[in-house]
Amino acid sequence: MTSRPAKGGGRWVSVGPERLGRWLDGFVERHGPPDVTAAEGVVRLRGADGAVAECQVPFPPLTSAGGGPLARLITHARTERRIGVLLVRLGGHAAGIFQGDELVSSKVGSRQVHGRSAAGGWSQQRFARRRENQAGQAHDAAAEVALRILGPHVAELEAVILGGDRRAVDALRPDRRLAAIFALETAPFLTVPDPRLVVLRDTPAQFRAVRIKVIDPE
Repeated sequence: MTSRPAKGGGRWVSVGPERLGRWLDGFVERHGPPDVTAAEGVVRLRGADGAVAECQVPFPPLTSAGGGPLARLITHARTERRIGVLLVRLGGHAAGIFQGDELVSSKVGSRQVHGRSAAGGWSQQRFARRRENQAGQAHDAAAEVALRILGPHVAELEAVILGGDRRAVDALRPDRRLAAIFALETAPFLTVPDPRLVVLRDTPAQFRAVRIKVIDPE
């Protein structure tokens, strides 16, 4: 479980699906029997002491069957899904398909892209052109990997999770071959380091977690 401050007050807590039931029980124990409301994308608890927990539904909409809102949220979060993941940073990329937490197919690659030059004049211009060409080749390589790993299985995927660097990911969006992949884009965007295999394998801990905004009583 991770925690960080929330904009406008309160804090964000990320809770893994296997721990969600215990976390909700703990909220009730600390703050008293809650008033619970549910929508397609959020389940909101307001404790007897005024504390609030807004649980963002992963892969909305919320499951319609399975009892009350909290039971439905737990069932929904624990559901095993087939999810595509595409991570892109300038010079590195990774694509994979997960069944639940299991990585069933993947490809990781990298292309050298030099950093910016502090030199001036013609030297800097030549360096900038070379860097631009390298970046273009890196983007092409990332697109090819996405097409190879995710493209043939788009119809099977419930969602695609993106991550890495937003600018690097956005550079791929104009590629019409990737339209079906981007059409499945679902939050959260994963800010991760260089997309290596170990980084890709760890992504379910982020995209399967339930994000909860907690506002303590005044």
